[in-house]
Amino acid sequence: YKAISGSGIPQVKGILVGGYQAPWLSTLLAKFFGGAATILAGLSLGREGPSIQLGGCAAEGMAKVLAKSRTEKRILIASGASAGLAAAFNAPLAGAMFAVEEVFKYISPLVLLSTVASAVTADFVSKLVFGMAPVFSFSTPLPIPLSGYWLLLLLGIVLGVAGTLYNTILTGTIALYKRPAWLKPAYRPIIPFVLAGVLAFVFPSALGGGHAILDSLKLSTPIYSLLLILVVKFLFSMISFGSGAPGGIFFPLLILGGTVGAIAGHIACAAGLNPVLFNNFIIIAMAGYFTAIVRAPLTGVVLLLEMTGSFQNLLPMMAVSLI
Repeated sequence: YKAISGSGIPQVKGILVGGYQAPWLSTLLAKFFGGAATILAGLSLGREGPSIQLGGCAAEGMAKVLAKSRTEKRILIASGASAGLAAAFNAPLAGAMFAVEEVFKYISPLVLLSTVASAVTADFVSKLVFGMAPVFSFSTPLPIPLSGYWLLLLLGIVLGVAGTLYNTILTGTIALYKRPAWLKPAYRPIIPFVLAGVLAFVFPSALGGGHAILDSLKLSTPIYSLLLILVVKFLFSMISFGSGAPGGIFFPLLILGGTVGAIAGHIACAAGLNPVLFNNFIIIAMAGYFTAIVRAPLTGVVLLLEMTGSFQNLLPMMAVSLI
């Protein structure tokens, strides 16, 4: 069970540094069906974590046959992981950047060439199946004017605090799950599975990665509704991921960041900002929240560029992520 628990990214990193080993084929099969089960059941988990581990496992299987050195094996596994992220989000550049920024922590021509090649290939195959449309379809006809950049300073501070709170509570939730001696790791996912059944009747939009919440991220949604969505989705994400159920963390946290951005956009528009700029705050907050939690600013910015197709928010996203 340890081989497939959580997002799978720590296991891939462990294999790359030589501190963790698991049979690649059985891990691949178990992660595929385990990840599918948690997503179909409505747990607040994303598909990108399993996709990254599946790519890493498949690449490890290839490395056992093709790799002539440990360095080649590491590059192949990292390339498989980048392909998994690229396929999950239709974001090949973010997939390559993830391997460079989060896995290797340095840039080399060989690593960059290998990860880009695998990510672009995976993205091409994914687009053949799912089409060319971006994951997020937010209309942003105007960029935020330079006179409004002081709002980005405040948004960056808020997202930094919110990201710290997220990591602190998530760490505490994982520790809380471990406290009862009778609650074995294999049984911990039962709690979010049961809770998902309850939420299906009382708050169905909180289920899954968060696609249903996207329809609520608009100026016509009352701010108290957005706050309720934020609280319920946050708590359910903590319970889901803290249990160790196989699933990713990226997509739910992007939705949480977008909800924070929608709340900030509500406040800014009420204070006199052009309402046309409302969606800009959602996109920018997603990148900032991702950076605050994952601590991979380049990956976050590039990921949102590719997921939204909105390049005019590049500078604001970089500013908020830096803060």
